[in-house]
Amino acid sequence: MGRLSLQSSIDAIEEEPEDCEATSSNKAALGCMINSEIGAVLAVMRRNVRWGGRYVSGEDQLEHSLIQSLKILRRQVFSWQHDWQTVNPSLYLQPFLDVIRSDETGAPITGVALSSVYKILTLDMLDVNTVSVDDAMHLVVDAVTSCRFEVTDPPSEEVVLMKILQVLSACMKSKASIMLSNQHVCTIVNTCFRIVHQAGNKGELLQRIARHTMHELVRCIFSHLPDVDNTERSLVKGGSSIKNESAGLDTDYSFSNKTENGIATSAYDGQPSGNFSSAASGLIGSGMDEGGVRTDNGKDVVPYDLHLMTEPYGVPCMVEIFHFLCSLLNVVEHTGMGLRANSMTFDEDVPLFALGLINSAIELGGPAIRHHPRLLSLIQDELFRNLMQFGLSVSPLILSMVCSIVLNLYQHLRTELKLQLEAFFSCVILRLAQSRYGASYQQQEVAMEALVDFCRQKGFMVEMYANLDCDITCGNVFEDLANLLSKSAFPVNCPLSGMHILALDGLIAVIQGMAERIGNGSVGYEANPVNLEEYTPFWMVKCEDYGDPDHWVPFVRRRKYIKRRLMIGADHFNRDPKKGLEFLQGTHLLPEKLDPQSVACFFRYTAGLDKNLVGDFLGNHDEFCVQVLHEFAGTFDFQDMNLDTALRLFLETFRLPGESQKIQRVLEAFSGRYYEQSPQILANKDAALLLSYSLIMLNTDQHNVQVKKKMTEEDFIRNNRHINGGNDLPRDFLTELYYSICKNEIRTTPEQAAGFAEMTPSRWIDLMHKSKKSSPYIIADSRTYLDHDMFAIMSGPTIAAISVVFDHAEYEDVYQTCIDGFLAVAKISACHHLEDVLDDLVVSLCKFTTLLNPSSVEEPVLAFGDDAKARMATVTVFTIANRYGDFIRTGWRNILDCILRLHKLGLLPARVASDAADDSEMSSDPGHGKPLTNSLSSAHMQTIGTPRRSSGLMGRFSQLLSLDTEEPRSQPTEQQLAAHQRTLQTIQKCHIDSIFTESKFLQADSLLQLARALIWAAGRPSKGNTSPEDEDTAVFCLELLIAITLNNRDRIGLLWPGVYEHIAGIVQSTVVACALVEKAVFGLLRICQRLLPYKENLADELLRSLQLVLKLDARVADQYCEQITQEVSRLVKANATHIRSPMGWRTIASLLSITARHPDASESGFEALSFIMADGAHLAPANFVLCVDAARQFAESRVGQTDRSVHAVDLMAGSVSCLVRWAHDAQEAMAEAEAAKLCQDIGEMWLRLVQGLRKVCLDQREEVRNHALLSLQTCLTGVDDICLPISFWPQCFEMVIFTMLDDLAEIAQGNPQTQKEFRNIEGTLVLALKLLTKVFLHLLNDLSQLSSFCKLWRNVIGRMEKYMKLKLKRGEKLQELVPELLKNTLLVMKTKGVLVPTSTLGGDNVWEQTWLHVNKIFPSLQSQVFPNQDSEPLHSNQTEETASAQNA
Repeated sequence: MGRLSLQSSIDAIEEEPEDCEATSSNKAALGCMINSEIGAVLAVMRRNVRWGGRYVSGEDQLEHSLIQSLKILRRQVFSWQHDWQTVNPSLYLQPFLDVIRSDETGAPITGVALSSVYKILTLDMLDVNTVSVDDAMHLVVDAVTSCRFEVTDPPSEEVVLMKILQVLSACMKSKASIMLSNQHVCTIVNTCFRIVHQAGNKGELLQRIARHTMHELVRCIFSHLPDVDNTERSLVKGGSSIKNESAGLDTDYSFSNKTENGIATSAYDGQPSGNFSSAASGLIGSGMDEGGVRTDNGKDVVPYDLHLMTEPYGVPCMVEIFHFLCSLLNVVEHTGMGLRANSMTFDEDVPLFALGLINSAIELGGPAIRHHPRLLSLIQDELFRNLMQFGLSVSPLILSMVCSIVLNLYQHLRTELKLQLEAFFSCVILRLAQSRYGASYQQQEVAMEALVDFCRQKGFMVEMYANLDCDITCGNVFEDLANLLSKSAFPVNCPLSGMHILALDGLIAVIQGMAERIGNGSVGYEANPVNLEEYTPFWMVKCEDYGDPDHWVPFVRRRKYIKRRLMIGADHFNRDPKKGLEFLQGTHLLPEKLDPQSVACFFRYTAGLDKNLVGDFLGNHDEFCVQVLHEFAGTFDFQDMNLDTALRLFLETFRLPGESQKIQRVLEAFSGRYYEQSPQILANKDAALLLSYSLIMLNTDQHNVQVKKKMTEEDFIRNNRHINGGNDLPRDFLTELYYSICKNEIRTTPEQAAGFAEMTPSRWIDLMHKSKKSSPYIIADSRTYLDHDMFAIMSGPTIAAISVVFDHAEYEDVYQTCIDGFLAVAKISACHHLEDVLDDLVVSLCKFTTLLNPSSVEEPVLAFGDDAKARMATVTVFTIANRYGDFIRTGWRNILDCILRLHKLGLLPARVASDAADDSEMSSDPGHGKPLTNSLSSAHMQTIGTPRRSSGLMGRFSQLLSLDTEEPRSQPTEQQLAAHQRTLQTIQKCHIDSIFTESKFLQADSLLQLARALIWAAGRPSKGNTSPEDEDTAVFCLELLIAITLNNRDRIGLLWPGVYEHIAGIVQSTVVACALVEKAVFGLLRICQRLLPYKENLADELLRSLQLVLKLDARVADQYCEQITQEVSRLVKANATHIRSPMGWRTIASLLSITARHPDASESGFEALSFIMADGAHLAPANFVLCVDAARQFAESRVGQTDRSVHAVDLMAGSVSCLVRWAHDAQEAMAEAEAAKLCQDIGEMWLRLVQGLRKVCLDQREEVRNHALLSLQTCLTGVDDICLPISFWPQCFEMVIFTMLDDLAEIAQGNPQTQKEFRNIEGTLVLALKLLTKVFLHLLNDLSQLSSFCKLWRNVIGRMEKYMKLKLKRGEKLQELVPELLKNTLLVMKTKGVLVPTSTLGGDNVWEQTWLHVNKIFPSLQSQVFPNQDSEPLHSNQTEETASAQNA
């Protein structure tokens, strides 16, 4: 007859292959096809004796009507030449349907007829345009669902049942299926389910096909839901039962149960062996015959009217089918499955089948369900209630299916299922995923898999946090789930298992979801901390627009803040109720003056309160407490709720006090509220009160083990007579209450924080009430609005969990998962500026690099190369440092520890400590074997990755692998070479050098912490002997510190204090030359060289730091003096124009001065000084005196050639030109007062210059001192343009000229040794006297105006007299010179009118004083100078007036 295929394509079932070629466009072919089907049915009928005998019995006997109708159709089928769509399908379907309906036909005949109908349906002969197609489809459904046949053998019966399923499926998949009515669709599903039920004791193939067909039907029907008009009027009607919708269906069983003709017995007559017996009896029996669906609350739903059920199918049939599927779950409940069933006490087959169908319906109905209130209501209440129950099933299959359904519901309908989802996670997932609640490993695993699936939904955790954790009336589901995942990932005293990895996957999915949201904007929300300025009722906080993030984000953050504060308040309350309330008043969560409503809402909506304390407070007789009690009762919604349910909910929120008066007050408040909302059959609130008391007493009686004699139902009814306003309450009502209390205890002492509660019926009813008033569900988009707050909650446990798994893991795929998690954590921490979290992560990761472990292995490099975990951790640490260094703080210390370890192993790239300008600024070797400006010692200047202290890879191995130095060294194995290569590749991937070369991009705080970490890692410098390893570390850290200092010249002000302090500590604590102090000194010089051009505001500070060089221990300074001088010289040459302050120049001059007496360094020092002073190129008022002083020291220094001293004197003398230039510029450009001030300063500088030259005039070397004398003379006589104040000159004569003459005279009169050292001192004395007279005469006009001129003149004569009397070996020349010089001086004085006779007496009389002293030495001079004394004019009056004016 054909073959059966379970493919979705109906065309897979073929009877005669050639018939498949027929199409609706070929009229003759369709006629032939129908004709062949008629022939096939007739042929099978003829094989039966009943039909065949009647066919040949004689012409007088009529043929059977079934055969006759087929023959009539055969005659007609070729006469229909017009389009088949105009032919009423009933004409060619009816004969086949008659055969199917007939109870006289056997299974083979019925099977062929069904095949014929199936073929007609699958050849698309019927579509919506076919005439009377609706009637035809209805005929087919009615006939097939009423199919009757004789059963001759079980296999043939199964074939017919399969073909019935095929035809029903083809009906629903046909193009004309949309013409079917709601009633017919329900009939099809009902028939299919009956076959599923009957197949329980048939063959396996039939069972599977029946179930598959049921799935196909449900999928086909619900796939049309999205296309249904949302405003369809059927949405507001009631429902009826599937049972009563199939009008033509025999209520016992639609397949005949007659036995007299050999027809099979109905499957319902005996107890079938299948799994659907209880389901079928529950569905077909009691509950479904009443014409309405009974709900849990005792209300009957209004049925659909007949007219609506006969319209083309839509929502009404879907509601009925969906309700029917939910009812299959209810059936199991009635068979005794308990919430805490710990064994397989029920068969999992029925619920699995029902749940699978429900899942299919939800998958295809999808979001469209929300537009149809009847369907949505079924899902919200009945379905979810059953899912909560089956979620605790011990069957992993059922639990898995339940979780799949909830995931689908979350995807499509989460906005309508806020509290249901909370309940599912709290009461199912969180209970099952933890072993302490008694769940099996399989249950834990399925629950954890489901949770991980949810976590992979990008917005899931955000929505849980926004909708539940930030709602004061809901639990902290996000927090609980995150804690569950992190705890479940921890392997405690056990090896790593699949469960740990699963939990880790979920945790990382959440973290990566947050990381992916970064970059989508809105990272700044966390910047605004929530603060409550004034009291507002916290339970009434509303959001203006739940769809606009600008509104809902601040709203949920505010709610979360309130929730946290309430939790803190609850903690305070539990310790001291009074202080707890005061705390909440202080945080503006309760008003300054407490009111009953606010306290009642605090008790009602705050989790974690001690229920004993709440009960005591509510039961208190104080008037305020009574008011709070009534307000508290007013927060409950008891609408349409049974009294025992309401009482359970009420007493769950606190512990009922033990005193009878308190109990009465509490129950009075409860009764008043209950009667106000659900009077139902109660006459007044007193009736409610009495009945509540009675229930409490019954509860105690039934569930207190000390009560031996239990109250019976009759006792309970008798106790409650006449309490309803003098009348009795209905017996049924009391009976229901009695058994409810007996079966389920009212807990008057609720468990304190007993983990995750069970979902009891009363709690479910309360949940449904709350869901109607719950705030709208917030849909989170892909931006990071709340990620900061969420991540702050879960970051610590997450890092710990990933770290523990990483520690215990043994496979690289697990390593990689952990690494992905670490990188995601780092990205989020950086994005949300959670520096502490990033530091914790770095600390954790650094432990896994193994670099910080004490090296116990013989060859750490090879061990590192063989340890994939350590290598991955190392790359990750440095990846984080490079990517997110801006947000690392204390973590830099750990990173540096790793770098130092790699440095000690010789694994760092050669130029880790290089800086941006090194390539262009490599200085030459200063002569002590180590390049100064190169960042690393020569040992590191090898190719990247080559270890130090080795001559290549083989050399390294031969060093490390040799067991005995005397034995020949072994060659490394291939494995060792590979391990070493892996190590080098890992280090290259780390890009460690980038941390320092790119430090200029680090944020200020991070940069400062990096610098401090380097200083910390270098250790405190000590004067004692340090190990070479410690010194190497300190040098390396200093190199890195200098590198980042140079790389951050724009932020040198930030780094400089710490860097300077560190270098100062090294310099001041070092007493022997070593690499560290060398690096410190030259690093300091290098910093100044590089930064002076860019940081003029810091120039003084940088240059002041060079004073550290002056504080070096003498032995250290002596060893490095030449190199230091070369560096200072470079610094001066490069930056002379940038050094402007006297302080800076003082430091430079001090450094240069020191070199004057150093044999190696003086050359470079003098070169630098010459650069500054030559032609006054870089002389300035700020450095004039300092440079002159330095030049004097070079002039006086006997290190080097005499020529250099002479050159130094020339530099000093040449500097006068600068003074002249400055004075000229001042007079031209400045105001008079400023010019006068500058001239005064210039005078001071000039005075210092000539004083310096005076000192050089006493040099032992004749050439130097004579040259100095001549230079001094030049300086004294060449300053006419400077306009020195006249008052300078007496000071100058006294401090410079006279002092010099006296000093020279003293040297000349000295002991023989001194005279021996100062050779040819006589010549110097001659030059000195000439200088005296020349300067005196040059300045005579000005000097003569001074009041002290007479005293000055006496000193001049006195020095001449002194020199005249000197006793020298070769003093002839001097003896001759003095009278001549004196005579010339007197003549000039005479000529200029300074020396003239006067009548004035006293010490100021020049004439008198002159001759008084001159005549003592040379009595004849007066007559030579004034041969005619009387003829000389007298100018004494004028001279005196001038002197008086000068003194004034």
